[in-house]
Amino acid sequence: MNNRLAIIDLGTNTFHLLIAEKLGDSFHIAHRDRQAVKIGKGGINNNIIPSDGLDRAIKTLNFFKKKIDSLQITKVFAFGTSALRNATNKEEVLEKLKVETGIAVTLISGDQEAEFIYHGVCSAVNLGNTKSLIIDIGGGSVEFIIGDAKQIFWKKSIEIGAQRLLELFHKSDPIAPAEISKLNEHFQKTLSPLFEALTIYKPETMVGSSGTFDTLSDIYCLQHSIFKNDDDRETPLSLEGFEKIFSELIQKNRIERLAIPGMIEMRVDMIVVACCLIRYILDHHPLTNIRVSSYSLKEGALAHVSKSFS
Repeated sequence: MNNRLAIIDLGTNTFHLLIAEKLGDSFHIAHRDRQAVKIGKGGINNNIIPSDGLDRAIKTLNFFKKKIDSLQITKVFAFGTSALRNATNKEEVLEKLKVETGIAVTLISGDQEAEFIYHGVCSAVNLGNTKSLIIDIGGGSVEFIIGDAKQIFWKKSIEIGAQRLLELFHKSDPIAPAEISKLNEHFQKTLSPLFEALTIYKPETMVGSSGTFDTLSDIYCLQHSIFKNDDDRETPLSLEGFEKIFSELIQKNRIERLAIPGMIEMRVDMIVVACCLIRYILDHHPLTNIRVSSYSLKEGALAHVSKSFS
C-alpha cells in the first residue's frame, strides 16, 4: 500500500501542494511546493475566473500531477477556496480542471476553511489557555478565528482578501494616503462582526497564519539578524517590527518593495493592502503580542483528511 497522500490547496493567488507520508500513527510532511497562479486576477470582484487564470491553473495542476504520479500517490484531496467558490463559472472551471488534469477539486465553505486554518495553526503553535485572534489573509477571503489550544470560540470568513482589496483600492504606487483612508472605510463597514467578537472574547495575541505573515517574519528576521529554519513551525515577529515594516511598505513603489531583503515577488503586490488590514485591526483592538504560524489551511486539511486515511 502507498502510505502517502497529497493535499492541493487551490487558493485565489497561490496553489500549494503538500505531500505527506504516514509514519506509524502520524504523518510526516515529505514535500511542499507553491506556485503563484492568481486565478482571481482581473475577475475576483466580478465573481468570475478569467480564461488566463484557468490556463494558469491547468498548467500548475498538471505540474503538481507529475510529482504526485511519480510517487504513485492515489489519494489526492484538492480543494478550492474564495475565488472558486464564488465564481459564477465555477462548474465550467471545475469540469475543465478535471478533464485537463484528472484532478477532481472540491469547494470548501468559508466556515470549513476557517476550521482547517485553526487546526493547521494548532499543529504548529501552542496557543495555551489564553485566547488568540488567528488571521489568515488570502487573496479572496480573510479568515478570522478566536480560539485557544482546546477550542474555537468564534470564526468567520469575510470576502476582503488581498487580491480584492488590491484591485479595488490600491491604484497608486506607492499607495496614496487617500487610498488607505478608503481601505479603512471599507474595513469599518465589513469588519463589524469581528469587532463585536473581539469585544466579547478579548483575545490578547494576534496569530498570523502563513502568507503575508511569513513574508513579514522573513523581513523582520533579516533586519534583526535572526536565523530562521525552513521547517520552523513558528517564526519571529514583533508588533514594533510590524510597525516599522508597515511604515516602509506604504512609502515604497513596487520596485523598491521588491528590493527589501526577505520580500518575494509572489507577495510584493498584495502585501501593502494586507498590512493595511493588519494595522487597522491593531489600531482598533488592544492586542499585546503577534505570533506567526508557518502552518495554515493545507496543514489543517491534512489533519482532517488523515483521519480517514487507511
